[in-house]
Amino acid sequence: MIKKTSLAVLLLAVCFFTNAQKKTKSPNEADRFAGLDTTFERILKDWHAAGFAVAVVEKDKLIYAKGFGYRDIENKIPVTPNTLFAIGSCTKAFTASVLGILQKDGKLELNKPVRNYLPELKFFNDNMNNQILLSDLMSHRTGLPRHDYSWYAFPSTSRDSLMKRIQFMEPSFGVRERWQYNNFMFLLQGLVAEKITGTSWENNVREKIFKPLGMNSSNFSVLDLQKNKDAAIGYGLKKDSIIKKLDYYNINAMGPAGSINSNVLEMANWVNTWINGGKFNGKEIIPASYLNEAMGSQMVIGNGAPTKERTDVFFSNYGFGWMLASYKGHYRVEHGGNIDGFSASTCFFPTDSIGIVVLSNQNGSALPSIIRNTIADRLLKLPYFDWSADQKKAIAKAKAIEKEAEKNKSTNQKQNTHTSHPLKDYEGLYNHPGYGTFEVSLINDSLFCKLGKDVLWLRNYHYDIFEPFGKDPVDGIDTTDKSPLRVQFQMNEAGDISHIQMAIEPTLPPLKFTKTPKPKEITADELKKYVGDYDIAGAAIAKVYIKDNKTLYVLVPGQPDYELIPVDKDKFSIKVASGYFVQFDINDKGESSGLTFIQPNGNFKAKKK
Repeated sequence: MIKKTSLAVLLLAVCFFTNAQKKTKSPNEADRFAGLDTTFERILKDWHAAGFAVAVVEKDKLIYAKGFGYRDIENKIPVTPNTLFAIGSCTKAFTASVLGILQKDGKLELNKPVRNYLPELKFFNDNMNNQILLSDLMSHRTGLPRHDYSWYAFPSTSRDSLMKRIQFMEPSFGVRERWQYNNFMFLLQGLVAEKITGTSWENNVREKIFKPLGMNSSNFSVLDLQKNKDAAIGYGLKKDSIIKKLDYYNINAMGPAGSINSNVLEMANWVNTWINGGKFNGKEIIPASYLNEAMGSQMVIGNGAPTKERTDVFFSNYGFGWMLASYKGHYRVEHGGNIDGFSASTCFFPTDSIGIVVLSNQNGSALPSIIRNTIADRLLKLPYFDWSADQKKAIAKAKAIEKEAEKNKSTNQKQNTHTSHPLKDYEGLYNHPGYGTFEVSLINDSLFCKLGKDVLWLRNYHYDIFEPFGKDPVDGIDTTDKSPLRVQFQMNEAGDISHIQMAIEPTLPPLKFTKTPKPKEITADELKKYVGDYDIAGAAIAKVYIKDNKTLYVLVPGQPDYELIPVDKDKFSIKVASGYFVQFDINDKGESSGLTFIQPNGNFKAKKK
C-alpha cells in the first residue's frame, strides 16, 4: 500500500526544509523551542500514539516544523513534515471559504435561502425550507442534530443521494434556536458550489485555494492518500494502550465536511493566509470581508463559562467553519478533525499573528490539543502548564465517575425472558429513508447486523430487545466493550416483526427502521406458474402477471400495480406495503390453484380461474 520514498526525493525534501528553516529562523527562536522536542517525545509515549507532525507560523514565516513517531509503525517509517494525514473536519473551513470567494465574485449571497441555489433540496418541513440560509449551514444553526449515523454507518458514493436523505431527518430545535454540529450542512455547501460553478467541490477547492497556496500534495480522497509515498497509516488504541492499525475510511461523498488530506507544511500556508488578512505572498486568497465574518461569532456553541480549574479559557462560539474561544486572554480560532485513525487541530491567534497545525495518526486523540496548547503557551509567553498531565487527570476522573455510576446503577434488565418469535423471524432488511438499509441475519444460533462496513452481534437483552457488540474481523467480539444502544424489534397488528426502533440520535425519539423480507432468488420460468386471474370471492378479479420477463406483479381493480418480492416458498411480500404478503397455493401438479392476501387486518383468499 505504501511505497518506500526514493533516496533522491528524500534528500530533496530534507534540503528544501533545511533551507526553509535557515531563511525563517531568527536568533532567539532556538530558545523559544528549547526542550520542546523532548517534551513532545514524552507526550507521544504517554498517549501511546503512533505519530504526529506539527508546524508553527508567525506573521508570514514558518518558524517550526517537525515530525514525531511513526507514520508506519510496522515498518518503522518516521513521520516527516511532508507526511500526509487525513485532517477530518479541518476541511470545513476550506469548504466555507469557497462560498466566501463565490460571494465576493457576486455569484451568491450567504444570507439568502439555500434553496435559492439548490431548489431540489428539501428539509423536514416548509418552515425549514423557507428559513434556512446559506449562513445557517455554515454555522450549524439549522435546528438539525448530527444524524451522523446516516452517512457514517450507511455510506453512499453519491452526494445527491445523501442530500435526498435530509428531507427525512427530523429537527430537534427551531432554525437558529440552538447550535448543533451537522456534517450534512457542509455537504450542502459543497453542492451549492458545484451547482453554481458547474465543477466539483474538489476542483473548486483545488483551483481557488490549494493552487494559490502551493498545496500541491494535498488531496481529497483516501484513494489518493494511499498513492502518496509519504502517507500516514491510521491507528487506534485497544484497551487504552495497545496500538492497532485501522483501515482507511472512504468518505468521498461527504467530502466537503471532512475528506481533505494534507501535511503540516502545506497547512501552514493555510493558517498563514488567515493571520495575514486573507493574503498569501501578497495575493488575496480569502476575501477580507468574508475572513472577518468567518472568524467572528455567528452562533453561540454553549455558555463557555470558565471552570475553577481553567479560569483563563472561556467563551465558546462558532464562526463559518471555525470554533472560537478566549485562550488565556488571547483570541483563538480553531477547528479539530477526526476520522478513522486520524486526529487533527488547525489553529491560529489572529491578533498575535501565530498559527499552529497538529496532525496525528491516532484515532480520536487528545494529542493535537495537548501539543497545540503546549506550543501556544510558549509563543504567547505564558506560564508553564502541563497539558498532558491535565488531560490524563480529566480522563481518569471521568472514568472514575463512570465506574462509580456503573457500580451504583440499577439494571432494568428482566431475567429469564425469551423472544416473542423464533430468531429466524427477525431476519430481514430494515430501512429508514433518512438513513438507509441494513440487514439482520441469523447465523447459527445468533442474530447479526450488517451496518455499513461494520458487523454487529445482537445479544438478547430481554424480550425483543437486543444489545449490539462489534465483531472485529481479527479480534472477534469483545463483550466488555458495551454500548448504551439497544435494538428493539416491534410487531404489527398481525403479530409479525415489522420494524426496529433505535435511539441513535440523542435529541430525538427512537428512529424507526421498517422491515422488508430478504428477497429470495427465483427464475423467470418459476414465476410462470403464478400467472393468471384470481377470483376474490366474487368481489373482484386479481390479475397476476410478469413484467420485463423477471418481476411478478399483482393488480387489483381500483388499486395500483403492486410489485411482489419472493421471500419464502411460494410466498411474496408486497414491496411498497410492509406487513402485506401474497401466499400462493400450489397443487400436486405444481400449478397455482389459488392465493391468499395476508394483511394486518386479516387474510383474503382467491381462487384461480
